[in-house]
Amino acid sequence: MSNDSGVKTDEKKQHFDDIYMESTPVPFKERIIDALDYISDDNNRQTFDRLILPWCEKQEGKVIPYVDLCCCFGNTTLAIAHNMTVEEIRENWKDAATAQKPLKPRRLHLQTSGIDLSENALQYAENAGIFDRTIQANLNQPSAEKKAAVLNTMKEADILVSTASLVYLEESAIEELISTFANAPREGYCLVNFLNPFGLEKADATKRILLQNLDFVGSTATRHRRMSPLEQENYPGEEWSLLEIWVLKRKGLKQKVET
Repeated sequence: MSNDSGVKTDEKKQHFDDIYMESTPVPFKERIIDALDYISDDNNRQTFDRLILPWCEKQEGKVIPYVDLCCCFGNTTLAIAHNMTVEEIRENWKDAATAQKPLKPRRLHLQTSGIDLSENALQYAENAGIFDRTIQANLNQPSAEKKAAVLNTMKEADILVSTASLVYLEESAIEELISTFANAPREGYCLVNFLNPFGLEKADATKRILLQNLDFVGSTATRHRRMSPLEQENYPGEEWSLLEIWVLKRKGLKQKVET
């Protein structure tokens, strides 16, 4: 069903909407990273390092346009762009003062863009220097101006990251976003992940869209975080939410012409 913001939600999954409206990531750290043993971004970083980082290192100092789609406070970008572990992010976000800037510099020549529904989370992440620019938009119902800005950013990007968030978007929105990224005439990579056991039908539909538009590169199966009491009640016998991480790449130019 949809919540008041227009975002599609799975009622069996714990939602943290109030955290995402905060002006700092400290509640995210306390209620998700700490309380639920969140380890997801260690696995996102390791998968990025295995399947995308070698390409980045061959770009000879070129600036690589990078987009974190539905980015929240930018924790996954801290993991990927700043090479930070979850423990380092935990330390970085222990209080509002420490959270004002990343504890480690960027390791790659990236131009980072964050796209999200939460204006507060984006303002924090841009002020902290996690993102060079941000776009606040409801991706299911964007204004014409916001839609144009988002699609242009997707077209310009050569790395797209979207972790555990595509499930909140309408299939039509996913198709438009992914196809816009996929159709740019350059080499480019996408890292997305899916949670189990939440939103499995939406995850399957999203995977079909990804495979129609991009070439599959590789995957990792691992843990995401512990389930909340509500989730354990809805999924008896389950203690951990599991994570399936996919990396895909743009299809070759010859394929694009022929299809």
